[in-house]
Amino acid sequence: MAIEHDFFGLLETRPDGSISWAEDIDLGDMRVEVELSAPDEDDVTLDALDAGASFVNGLEELDSRARNAMLGEVDNRASDAAEFVVAIVEKYGDDLEDLLIDVSGDAPVDVIRTLSLTTVLIVAEEHGTSEPFALFEYVFDPEGDVGAGLVVGFASDGTVMSVRGD
Repeated sequence: MAIEHDFFGLLETRPDGSISWAEDIDLGDMRVEVELSAPDEDDVTLDALDAGASFVNGLEELDSRARNAMLGEVDNRASDAAEFVVAIVEKYGDDLEDLLIDVSGDAPVDVIRTLSLTTVLIVAEEHGTSEPFALFEYVFDPEGDVGAGLVVGFASDGTVMSVRGD
């Protein structure tokens, strides 16, 4: 079987019943791998595919929401975002300024601005559930040393659900 969608085209069902779609998309100076998947074609609705298409078309706005959510958590020292920023500042020390896109003097803001969005995973079967529908994966990537990052989870309506360490 297969599912056809105006944006994603023909989504072929694999022998195991799963479907997927992937494309690399330019977002500013970042190259983002975007993937839509579902382990079972029967769990995918047209509404889920429409929401997924909206996510792909709205990457810039969703990236901004994700970064704002990360910044909103850096004041909570127990949050994954705060721990991530502290780890980056400690790891790079005096060399950090050389790696930042913009230097405002506010390390958390500068680190979050510098993060690269590498992957967006749209989990089609989670449309309308309490689990994240899309996961945006960010890394601090000086010279290819990817290391740990942050993952921002979105509900299918575009609401940020979570920010967690990777």
